[in-house]
Amino acid sequence: MAELRPLKGNLYLFLAAFAWGTTFVVQRTAMDHLGPFTYSGFRFLLGALFLLPFALFRYRKRGAVILRTPGTTGKWLPLGASLLTGILVFLGINLQQIGLISSTAGKGGFITGLYVIIVPVLASLFGYRAGTGVWAGALLAIIGLYLLSATQGFALAPGDGWILACAFVWALQVLSMGWLSPRIDSFILAFGQALVCALLSICAGLLTEHISLAAISATAFDLVYGGIVSVGLGFTFQVAGQKHAQASHAAIIMQFEAVFAVAAGWFFLGETLGVRAILGCGFMLAGMLISQLLTPRPR
Repeated sequence: MAELRPLKGNLYLFLAAFAWGTTFVVQRTAMDHLGPFTYSGFRFLLGALFLLPFALFRYRKRGAVILRTPGTTGKWLPLGASLLTGILVFLGINLQQIGLISSTAGKGGFITGLYVIIVPVLASLFGYRAGTGVWAGALLAIIGLYLLSATQGFALAPGDGWILACAFVWALQVLSMGWLSPRIDSFILAFGQALVCALLSICAGLLTEHISLAAISATAFDLVYGGIVSVGLGFTFQVAGQKHAQASHAAIIMQFEAVFAVAAGWFFLGETLGVRAILGCGFMLAGMLISQLLTPRPR
């Protein structure tokens, strides 16, 4: 049974990539009826409700805090962590939603995936040495981004700039989660950040967008899919998968989120990519993979 655990872990990660990649479709179709803040708010609220029983079970079983750091207490660390990661998710997901109004699901998936390269580049500011693979991957990704998104005058197409900003925010969220996840139970942290993102998004939606029951009803499937499948199940699959899968395998499998986004956009929305855009996707995917495969990893 032990030899089957890595295979099971890889399968869970593949399902997580599928859940997140296909969600780009409902994120786009929901914009026909709801504003970006409103959709994100109710989507993450559903995700938080889905994660609530898991978080309560883990809290009763082991408590919220796994490791305490100097100067912190078990009471305040989960709250502070939830606020930090929740604010970052709020910024990242809503930048993505705004960008998807005028971009496509496929392009959104690939541009968002650039966070894989941005993470080690930002980490180098804090003393981490980005290896040759990271810089080579970054160069390929930049070439791919230009081929995929740039219009005349070397400008990003409408919406793509917002999604690129989203990728930087996701990179910051990944860095913060890298420090926090060993110290706090994963399900409790996931619930906390989803709830904070939901509350902030709903407040922003009430202030800037028109919310109606008819619009919410019209996007019921988009909300349920985005909340349960992406926020709830997607994260659960990731947690279950990374318990058993090798880090190098996990990094590669998770890149298929971008591939699933393109495939889902083509199948469900009829989105098509020209030869130049497909070539750009190829450069970006190669950059993501090279940045992972050629980066030295600790034992």
